[in-house]
Amino acid sequence: MDCKFVERSWIAKIAARRLRYRHIAMVVGNTIHLYGVSKNDFIQNEQWLRHEMEHIKQFKQHGFVPFIYKYLLESFRNGYHNNKFEIEARAAEDAGKI
Repeated sequence: MDCKFVERSWIAKIAARRLRYRHIAMVVGNTIHLYGVSKNDFIQNEQWLRHEMEHIKQFKQHGFVPFIYKYLLESFRNGYHNNKFEIEARAAEDAGKI
């Protein structure tokens, strides 16, 4: 696993409050920011881990700044749930391989 983790991340805390989630994981570059969940508990949830690893792959594929721009544009146009990057990440949840 080629990533870093930040537990109790302030960035993830803001996202959790904005989305009204009790716990959240979010990716910035190759770092998974966690709030409301420990790294150990997060890693045990393979589907969630695959979802966030897909976002790391997307960052690598598109580049840091271009991906953030594309992700935000997708979210603005289609909403969070229908954002094509979220759709890809949800598809990766059941891919069976990290």
